[in-house]
Amino acid sequence: MAAAAFFDLDKTVIAKAAMLAFGPRLHQEGMLNRRLVARALWGQMVFRYLGADEGRMEKMRETALKVAAGWEKQRIAELVDSALTEIIDPLVYTEAIELIDSHHEAGRRVYLVSASPEEIVLPLARHLGVDDAIATRARIDATGRYTGEVEFYSAGENKVAAINDEAKKFDLDLKQSFAYSDSITDLPMLEAVGHPVAVNPDRALLREATERGWEIRVFDNPQLLLEGRTVRVPHPGTVGAIGAAAALGAAYWWKSRKPVPPRWWER
Repeated sequence: MAAAAFFDLDKTVIAKAAMLAFGPRLHQEGMLNRRLVARALWGQMVFRYLGADEGRMEKMRETALKVAAGWEKQRIAELVDSALTEIIDPLVYTEAIELIDSHHEAGRRVYLVSASPEEIVLPLARHLGVDDAIATRARIDATGRYTGEVEFYSAGENKVAAINDEAKKFDLDLKQSFAYSDSITDLPMLEAVGHPVAVNPDRALLREATERGWEIRVFDNPQLLLEGRTVRVPHPGTVGAIGAAAALGAAYWWKSRKPVPPRWWER
């Protein structure tokens, strides 16, 4: 049987939330107004100071879907797709890319597994050279617009169900597989493999990983993609932005926030 490596995206492969990174570009194009920014600001402040749990993630997801309702998928796709290399490449952790490459050299399939929408995650997976991705799927109406509903939410146990489907499809041995994440919300994914790794873990995951004797890694070197590395060009029109309203609010807040106590790896 073969093995695989499953990487969470935000704060694990890239240094900030993917949707946060694309927010300013959507604002420049008039997709977001001040009211949406204010709502997003509050949601991101709660997330930043109180941390992530299932309840808060569910609330943020519902808000983001409502904000995006009525947006034309193709317009958003073209908008964000044009900036993929410019925005994402400087945020990629060198350590993550080196790990992805090492897993490929060992013959393992590599996945991005993210709660972010597939319109962002799938082209990002191609761009980073991984084999496939598991991500949230939003519902689209007959006119190509977001309905504000979700078909598949890629979080918690849903991530595990999707990983199990991949394991059956490709005859993967999960006991010999790896998983990487920064968040306690990914505990089910980490428990599903034989080699769980906490990367830049939040406080709850750090405690859990320490108690269980799991490997803990610190990624702190976001750079442009490694020179000379082959990168797959993303498909035109495949990047979207469900939740980008929350992203923009966070971007403004990030520039003006008060100092917060450093996380354990920053001390």
